[in-house]
Amino acid sequence: MSVQRRYSPRERVVVSLAGLTGVSAVLFFAGAIANRSLQFDYLLWNLLLAWIPLGLVAALVRNLRRNVWSSWQPLTLTLLWLVFLPNSFYMISDFVHIQDVARHNLLYDVVMFTSFIFTASLLGFCSLYIVHSELRKRMSLRNSSAIVACIILLCSFAIYLGRSLRWNSWDVLLNPAGILFDVSDHLIHPWQSGEMFSTTISFFILIGSLYVVGWQLGEATRFEKQLHGYEHAPCASFCQP
Repeated sequence: MSVQRRYSPRERVVVSLAGLTGVSAVLFFAGAIANRSLQFDYLLWNLLLAWIPLGLVAALVRNLRRNVWSSWQPLTLTLLWLVFLPNSFYMISDFVHIQDVARHNLLYDVVMFTSFIFTASLLGFCSLYIVHSELRKRMSLRNSSAIVACIILLCSFAIYLGRSLRWNSWDVLLNPAGILFDVSDHLIHPWQSGEMFSTTISFFILIGSLYVVGWQLGEATRFEKQLHGYEHAPCASFCQP
Protein backbone atom coordinates (compact mmCIF):
# COMPACT_ATOMS: atom_id res chain seq x y z
CA MET A 1 0.00 0.00 0.00
CA SER A 2 1.57 3.25 -1.13
CA VAL A 3 1.92 6.13 1.29
CA GLN A 4 0.85 9.47 -0.11
CA ARG A 5 3.61 12.04 0.14
CA ARG A 6 2.71 15.22 2.02
CA TYR A 7 4.13 18.46 0.69
CA SER A 8 5.73 20.85 3.14
CA PRO A 9 4.28 24.38 3.34
CA ARG A 10 7.34 25.64 1.46
CA GLU A 11 6.78 23.15 -1.33
CA ARG A 12 3.09 24.03 -1.52
CA VAL A 13 3.98 27.68 -2.11
CA VAL A 14 6.31 26.76 -4.98
CA VAL A 15 3.76 24.36 -6.48
CA SER A 16 1.04 27.03 -6.26
CA LEU A 17 3.25 29.62 -7.94
CA ALA A 18 4.22 27.09 -10.61
CA GLY A 19 0.51 26.45 -11.14
CA LEU A 20 -0.12 30.17 -11.63
CA THR A 21 2.77 30.27 -14.06
CA GLY A 22 1.21 27.40 -15.98
CA VAL A 23 -2.15 29.20 -16.08
CA SER A 24 -0.44 32.29 -17.50
CA ALA A 25 1.32 30.22 -20.16
CA VAL A 26 -1.94 28.50 -21.14
CA LEU A 27 -3.69 31.87 -21.46
CA PHE A 28 -0.85 33.15 -23.63
CA PHE A 29 -0.84 30.19 -26.02
CA ALA A 30 -4.64 30.14 -26.24
CA GLY A 31 -4.52 33.83 -27.18
CA ALA A 32 -1.72 33.17 -29.65
CA ILE A 33 -3.85 30.52 -31.38
CA ALA A 34 -6.93 32.75 -31.44
CA ASN A 35 -4.95 35.67 -32.88
CA ARG A 36 -2.59 33.55 -34.99
CA SER A 37 0.26 35.55 -33.57
CA LEU A 38 2.97 35.28 -30.89
CA GLN A 39 2.53 38.93 -30.01
CA PHE A 40 3.37 39.55 -26.33
CA ASP A 41 5.71 36.53 -26.20
CA TYR A 42 8.06 38.67 -24.07
CA LEU A 43 5.62 38.07 -21.18
CA LEU A 44 6.90 34.48 -20.98
CA TRP A 45 10.51 35.66 -20.73
CA ASN A 46 9.68 38.35 -18.19
CA LEU A 47 7.85 35.84 -16.01
CA LEU A 48 10.82 33.49 -16.18
CA LEU A 49 13.04 36.33 -14.96
CA ALA A 50 10.59 36.93 -12.10
CA TRP A 51 11.35 33.41 -10.81
CA ILE A 52 15.07 34.11 -10.42
CA PRO A 53 14.80 36.17 -7.17
CA LEU A 54 12.83 33.41 -5.44
CA GLY A 55 15.45 30.84 -6.42
CA LEU A 56 18.24 33.11 -5.21
CA VAL A 57 16.55 33.81 -1.90
CA ALA A 58 15.96 30.09 -1.31
CA ALA A 59 19.69 29.55 -1.80
CA LEU A 60 20.38 32.52 0.50
CA VAL A 61 18.26 31.09 3.33
CA ARG A 62 20.05 27.74 3.10
CA ASN A 63 23.42 29.50 3.10
CA LEU A 64 22.53 31.62 6.14
CA ARG A 65 22.13 28.44 8.18
CA ARG A 66 25.87 27.87 7.84
CA ASN A 67 27.33 31.35 7.41
CA VAL A 68 26.89 34.83 8.79
CA TRP A 69 25.29 37.33 6.40
CA SER A 70 28.51 39.36 6.14
CA SER A 71 30.46 36.45 4.62
CA TRP A 72 31.06 36.46 0.88
CA GLN A 73 28.55 33.78 -0.17
CA PRO A 74 25.44 35.31 1.46
CA LEU A 75 26.53 38.78 0.35
CA THR A 76 26.95 37.61 -3.25
CA LEU A 77 23.53 35.95 -3.24
CA THR A 78 21.97 39.04 -1.68
CA LEU A 79 23.47 41.34 -4.32
CA LEU A 80 22.32 39.06 -7.13
CA TRP A 81 18.85 38.97 -5.56
CA LEU A 82 18.78 42.78 -5.46
CA VAL A 83 19.79 42.92 -9.12
CA PHE A 84 17.02 40.57 -10.29
CA LEU A 85 14.23 41.44 -7.82
CA PRO A 86 12.95 44.44 -9.86
CA ASN A 87 12.06 42.05 -12.70
CA SER A 88 9.20 40.70 -10.56
CA PHE A 89 7.57 44.11 -10.18
CA TYR A 90 8.62 45.44 -13.59
CA MET A 91 5.88 43.38 -15.22
CA ILE A 92 3.29 45.76 -13.76
CA SER A 93 4.50 48.27 -16.35
CA ASP A 94 3.80 45.80 -19.16
CA PHE A 95 0.20 46.98 -19.10
CA VAL A 96 1.34 49.83 -21.37
CA HIS A 97 1.64 47.33 -24.24
CA ILE A 98 -1.87 45.96 -24.03
CA GLN A 99 -3.14 47.98 -26.99
CA ASP A 100 0.02 47.94 -29.08
CA VAL A 101 -1.76 46.00 -31.82
CA ALA A 102 -5.36 45.18 -32.73
CA ARG A 103 -6.24 41.82 -31.23
CA HIS A 104 -9.13 39.38 -31.30
CA ASN A 105 -10.43 40.16 -27.80
CA LEU A 106 -9.08 43.05 -25.71
CA LEU A 107 -10.78 41.87 -22.52
CA TYR A 108 -9.13 38.46 -22.88
CA ASP A 109 -5.76 40.20 -23.17
CA VAL A 110 -6.51 42.13 -19.97
CA VAL A 111 -7.08 38.80 -18.18
CA MET A 112 -3.88 37.35 -19.66
CA PHE A 113 -1.76 40.37 -18.72
CA THR A 114 -3.23 40.37 -15.21
CA SER A 115 -2.37 36.69 -14.79
CA PHE A 116 1.27 37.27 -15.74
CA ILE A 117 1.60 40.43 -13.67
CA PHE A 118 -0.12 38.97 -10.59
CA THR A 119 2.09 35.86 -10.70
CA ALA A 120 5.29 37.87 -11.12
CA SER A 121 4.33 40.24 -8.30
CA LEU A 122 3.59 37.34 -5.96
CA LEU A 123 7.01 35.87 -6.74
CA GLY A 124 8.60 39.20 -5.85
CA PHE A 125 6.59 39.69 -2.67
CA CYS A 126 7.36 36.16 -1.45
CA SER A 127 11.09 36.59 -1.90
CA LEU A 128 10.98 40.04 -0.27
CA TYR A 129 8.98 38.61 2.65
CA ILE A 130 11.60 35.92 3.16
CA VAL A 131 14.45 38.45 3.25
CA HIS A 132 12.42 40.65 5.60
CA SER A 133 11.89 37.68 7.93
CA GLU A 134 15.60 36.88 7.91
CA LEU A 135 16.39 40.51 8.73
CA ARG A 136 13.89 40.45 11.62
CA LYS A 137 15.86 37.61 13.18
CA ARG A 138 18.93 39.81 13.28
CA MET A 139 17.68 43.34 13.99
CA SER A 140 14.73 45.38 15.22
CA LEU A 141 11.44 45.67 13.35
CA ARG A 142 12.12 49.36 12.66
CA ASN A 143 15.55 48.78 11.13
CA SER A 144 14.48 45.77 9.09
CA SER A 145 11.42 47.64 7.79
CA ALA A 146 13.61 50.62 6.84
CA ILE A 147 15.89 48.33 4.82
CA VAL A 148 12.89 46.75 3.07
CA ALA A 149 11.54 50.24 2.26
CA CYS A 150 14.89 51.11 0.68
CA ILE A 151 14.77 47.88 -1.34
CA ILE A 152 11.29 48.74 -2.62
CA LEU A 153 12.50 52.25 -3.50
CA LEU A 154 15.43 50.77 -5.45
CA CYS A 155 13.05 48.41 -7.26
CA SER A 156 10.79 51.34 -8.15
CA PHE A 157 13.73 53.29 -9.54
CA ALA A 158 14.90 50.21 -11.44
CA ILE A 159 11.47 49.99 -13.09
CA TYR A 160 12.02 53.51 -14.40
CA LEU A 161 15.48 52.52 -15.66
CA GLY A 162 14.02 49.54 -17.46
CA ARG A 163 10.87 51.11 -18.86
CA SER A 164 12.15 54.56 -19.82
CA LEU A 165 15.91 54.13 -20.26
CA ARG A 166 15.73 50.50 -21.48
CA TRP A 167 18.33 49.09 -19.10
CA ASN A 168 17.89 45.56 -17.74
CA SER A 169 19.30 43.40 -14.96
CA TRP A 170 21.97 41.87 -17.19
CA ASP A 171 23.43 45.32 -17.84
CA VAL A 172 24.32 45.66 -14.16
CA LEU A 173 26.79 42.82 -14.74
CA LEU A 174 27.70 43.50 -18.39
CA ASN A 175 27.70 47.30 -18.58
CA PRO A 176 27.77 48.81 -15.07
CA ALA A 177 29.65 51.89 -16.25
CA GLY A 178 26.92 52.72 -18.78
CA ILE A 179 24.20 52.46 -16.14
CA LEU A 180 26.23 54.53 -13.68
CA PHE A 181 26.77 57.27 -16.26
CA ASP A 182 23.08 57.33 -17.25
CA VAL A 183 21.85 57.36 -13.64
CA SER A 184 24.33 60.03 -12.53
CA ASP A 185 23.32 62.23 -15.45
CA HIS A 186 19.66 62.05 -14.40
CA LEU A 187 20.50 62.68 -10.74
CA ILE A 188 22.72 65.66 -11.57
CA HIS A 189 19.94 67.20 -13.69
CA PRO A 190 16.81 66.17 -11.78
CA TRP A 191 14.72 69.08 -13.13
CA GLN A 192 14.96 67.46 -16.57
CA SER A 193 13.66 64.11 -15.28
CA GLY A 194 10.15 64.69 -14.02
CA GLU A 195 9.18 61.26 -15.30
CA MET A 196 11.90 59.68 -13.16
CA PHE A 197 10.37 61.05 -9.96
CA SER A 198 6.74 60.38 -10.89
CA THR A 199 7.47 56.80 -12.00
CA THR A 200 9.67 55.97 -9.01
CA ILE A 201 7.32 57.49 -6.42
CA SER A 202 4.15 55.99 -7.90
CA PHE A 203 5.62 52.48 -8.04
CA PHE A 204 7.08 52.90 -4.55
CA ILE A 205 3.64 53.76 -3.18
CA LEU A 206 1.96 50.89 -5.04
CA ILE A 207 4.52 48.17 -4.27
CA GLY A 208 5.05 49.39 -0.71
CA SER A 209 1.36 49.51 0.18
CA LEU A 210 0.75 46.05 -1.30
CA TYR A 211 3.72 44.65 0.57
CA VAL A 212 2.50 46.13 3.87
CA VAL A 213 -0.76 44.23 3.42
CA GLY A 214 1.13 41.02 2.65
CA TRP A 215 3.43 41.50 5.65
CA GLN A 216 0.50 42.07 7.98
CA LEU A 217 -1.19 38.91 6.69
CA GLY A 218 1.99 36.97 7.39
CA GLU A 219 2.31 38.43 10.88
CA ALA A 220 -1.36 37.69 11.62
CA THR A 221 -0.75 34.08 10.59
CA ARG A 222 2.21 33.81 12.94
CA PHE A 223 0.17 35.29 15.77
CA GLU A 224 -2.63 32.78 15.18
CA LYS A 225 -0.13 29.92 15.26
CA GLN A 226 1.35 31.10 18.54
CA LEU A 227 -2.10 31.65 20.00
CA HIS A 228 -3.81 28.47 18.84
CA GLY A 229 -0.99 26.23 17.69
CA TYR A 230 -2.20 26.22 14.08
CA GLU A 231 0.11 25.23 11.26
CA HIS A 232 1.85 28.08 9.43
CA ALA A 233 0.18 29.42 6.36
CA PRO A 234 2.25 28.52 3.28
CA CYS A 235 3.76 31.96 2.64
CA ALA A 236 4.74 32.44 6.27
CA SER A 237 6.17 28.91 6.52
CA PHE A 238 8.21 29.42 3.38
CA CYS A 239 10.22 31.99 5.28
CA GLN A 240 11.29 29.59 7.99
CA PRO A 241 14.71 27.87 7.72
